[in-house]
Amino acid sequence: MKTVLFLCTGNYYRSRYAEIVFNARAEELGLNWRAVSRGLAPDARNPGPMSRYTMDALQVRKIAYENQLRFPLEVTDSDFEANHLVIAVKEAEHRPLMQQNHPRWLDQVEFWHVHDLDCCGPDEAIPHLDREIDALLNRLAIQ
Repeated sequence: MKTVLFLCTGNYYRSRYAEIVFNARAEELGLNWRAVSRGLAPDARNPGPMSRYTMDALQVRKIAYENQLRFPLEVTDSDFEANHLVIAVKEAEHRPLMQQNHPRWLDQVEFWHVHDLDCCGPDEAIPHLDREIDALLNRLAIQ
């Protein structure tokens, strides 16, 4: 089984959505891939284990998430070592955090360009994540 690590700042909204959707779709497609997610700078001020926007979007897509409720986790060197592919969901936001805190792993990170709530609402970000996840799954399916 190969693994992809999704990174965002808080491991609360975008990376959690990517992890859960990727796993559901990879299983449907019979791919030998699994996803995990972590944060580059989790913020304890986030209420609860996962963003309500993430939970709402998963419910709309009829993807179960209840058994995946956990509080955000911060990425460690062992996370980078353990995964075959690492994706940070927004380059402008996450490249500086990678350079500052994990420069050794920077060259191994694939960057997407999915905005957080400071730039757009979930009605734009979630479909963008869906498109990126679908493209990734298609790419992995032909490898």
